[in-house]
Amino acid sequence: MHSNSYWYLGLGIASLLLLAYVCFRTRSARCLLLFAAMVGFGYLIETVIYIFLDSYRYYPKLIKNDPYYDSNMGAVASNMLTLPAVATFIAYFGLGWRWITGLTVLMVLIEWLFLKLGIYEHHWWKLIYTAAGFPVYFWVGKVLYRQMSRRLRGTLHWLILYLIVSPLSGTLHILPIMLFECRIYQVDWFADPSRDTTAFAAVYYLSISVLHVVAIKLNGRMQWAKYVLIAGFALLITVVLKSTGILKSLTWWDPLYYVLSPCLVLGAAQAIENILAIDPKSEGIRQ
Repeated sequence: MHSNSYWYLGLGIASLLLLAYVCFRTRSARCLLLFAAMVGFGYLIETVIYIFLDSYRYYPKLIKNDPYYDSNMGAVASNMLTLPAVATFIAYFGLGWRWITGLTVLMVLIEWLFLKLGIYEHHWWKLIYTAAGFPVYFWVGKVLYRQMSRRLRGTLHWLILYLIVSPLSGTLHILPIMLFECRIYQVDWFADPSRDTTAFAAVYYLSISVLHVVAIKLNGRMQWAKYVLIAGFALLITVVLKSTGILKSLTWWDPLYYVLSPCLVLGAAQAIENILAIDPKSEGIRQ
């Protein structure tokens, strides 16, 4: 294993330990839901500044044959583990601006260290942007925590459910592409085919996640029809993308996986919706 990898793995493990501590202390399933919502919020930000605006590049050296997918793995360590774990810690323990400032400084120092070690690189991004952005990110975590500590209703319920479900959909979509090279998307948005694929995959999962949320909100006796709807939509999209030359499947199991995996996400989304429907007061969550 390359020496770069140890830094990212160490950061990821430390983040998981912090999340485990928060979950142990709170003993609430909503702790994980808040964590997932912050992953979703982070994914939205990274889609814009990292994928489309090419703000920085990670070098974890976890994927040897594709530099861009390797960079994506570094983004996963940051946005799927570290930042959401810290935001959940701040929100659940009601930490104020002194803690937020201190943890922001710590995160900036870690980023500075990664820059000095050559395992991370800025393009147009600057440390001052990180210092300004993290307090906002942590504040959003506190706001979401307060909202999730009440019974969710209306548009806010839809939005939080989307933030929780979309990163699951996105992770299941992009990981097989990066690890097994099962498909590529050819949309010619960028010169790098892997960045092209990553960008289109982001648009794909963000779009189908809307359908997941809408399907969850549909009531009726024939719940199985939701799964048929999702699978049918995924199959239709696969056929259309193949016929237009955008999608090229590289393994025999690729079409099957991308038709069935949205059904797994739908099942998880239903379980998440059931938890969100529980009155937070019955879980003893601090208001």
